[in-house]
Amino acid sequence: MHRTHIKANQSWARIDWREIWEYRDLLWNLVARDRTAAYKQSVLGPLWFIIVPLATTLVFTVVFGSIARIGTDGLPPFLFYMSGLLFWNYFQGCLNGVASSLVSNAGMLTKVFFPRLIIPLSLVLSNMVQLALSSILLACFYVYFAFFSAAQVHLTVWAFALPLCLIYCVLLGLGTGLWFSALTVKYRDLKFLLPLVAQLWMYGTPIVYPMSSVVGTSWYWLVVLNPMTLVVEVTRKALLGAGTVSLEMIVTGVVLTLLVAITGLMFFNKVQRTFADTI
Repeated sequence: MHRTHIKANQSWARIDWREIWEYRDLLWNLVARDRTAAYKQSVLGPLWFIIVPLATTLVFTVVFGSIARIGTDGLPPFLFYMSGLLFWNYFQGCLNGVASSLVSNAGMLTKVFFPRLIIPLSLVLSNMVQLALSSILLACFYVYFAFFSAAQVHLTVWAFALPLCLIYCVLLGLGTGLWFSALTVKYRDLKFLLPLVAQLWMYGTPIVYPMSSVVGTSWYWLVVLNPMTLVVEVTRKALLGAGTVSLEMIVTGVVLTLLVAITGLMFFNKVQRTFADTI
């Protein structure tokens, strides 16, 4: 009788991308499942992907724009907040989804063999649907403010960097989420820490305040060391013609993102050998 013996890779630093490609059908099935489950048995269905960012932008406009009167560098507050939330919401969706992906799919992990990285990758891809809908929503309001109001907003050459911002968010969200997912399998109480980390991370990102307000202050380098700062500022620079993008911000953001992504993949690959035993 022929027997197949399944064992972990000898090197935890090696990721078998060829094996992941061979299981691409499973990957697309998981993406379809995640999107279907997201609005299954709901009244408004996928409209929630539009309602949530719209409602968040309205709240930010009222609270931070009208009540707290935080400056927006002369930009329309609504566009200022919505552009800042565009990639942030995608990153946060990836972070939350990837971080809890292994625990929520424990049944599959203990019964079926497949590359474990397939599950986190499916969450990263499925969240692109929400990003696409948010982009369409932003485009609609952008057309109104650009052509039917007195707002001084315009596209710049930085718009060509937006696809790179997407890749950047994929790497950062996947890498950070993999760290949390691998640790949460063993330390389940970390799931209570994640919302707090995401909340603090958001307020450490110039979403509700302009980067120009911290330039020259003691908080400047703390904000620059936040990898998501680069994405938010490039988005505003590209779409609104205003934003603070510096060389140190680009270098710091890219280096930290690559570091998080590489170490996250390596750590995940190292501990995945015992997932089925500890989950």
